[in-house]
Amino acid sequence: MTDYHVVLGGLAVVIGLVSYVPYFRDIVRGATKPHPFSWFVWGFVSGIAFLAQIVKDGGPGAWATGITSIACFVIAAFAFFRGERGITKFDWVCFIGAMAGIVFWRITNEPLSAVIIVTIVDGLGFAPTFRKAYLKPYEETLSTYVLSLLKWGLGLIALTSVNLTTILFPGAIFVMNLGFVVMVLIRRRQLSSV
Repeated sequence: MTDYHVVLGGLAVVIGLVSYVPYFRDIVRGATKPHPFSWFVWGFVSGIAFLAQIVKDGGPGAWATGITSIACFVIAAFAFFRGERGITKFDWVCFIGAMAGIVFWRITNEPLSAVIIVTIVDGLGFAPTFRKAYLKPYEETLSTYVLSLLKWGLGLIALTSVNLTTILFPGAIFVMNLGFVVMVLIRRRQLSSV
């Protein structure tokens, strides 16, 4: 492991922590209403991906995934009290699908299989937030997702072992966050011109 892995991994953690500050502030103010299902699923699958990255020698590049797991569980706890209250059948389908994916991972008991499954599960977990943000784009703190792009990018560069097990999850999260940011910006522009 070279020093730049530690520096970039540490920087990814710091950016990750900083990215959640405005999100928590906006939750407390009532401006952001996180979807509890998404954040709980993200915390769970990020934790699994973190462990898989550690097993496959991801090194400091895995730190961003670990800190993300912890932050997601904290946000999920806040979301149950101050988050989105409109839980739909679609949200339940995504949540149940996510939990079923986790059970399937337990059956396979292999890091790459786990990462493939939790990456799919994470996408399912993102669906309720994506749906809610499409309808209510001003109820998301966009800076958190923009800074997360930087966090995941640095985390990918900081990986000490680059293989499908270590890069799939953070790479997919990077792409999903990018799509989310673009969608929210487009929706805000559309709604402001109406």
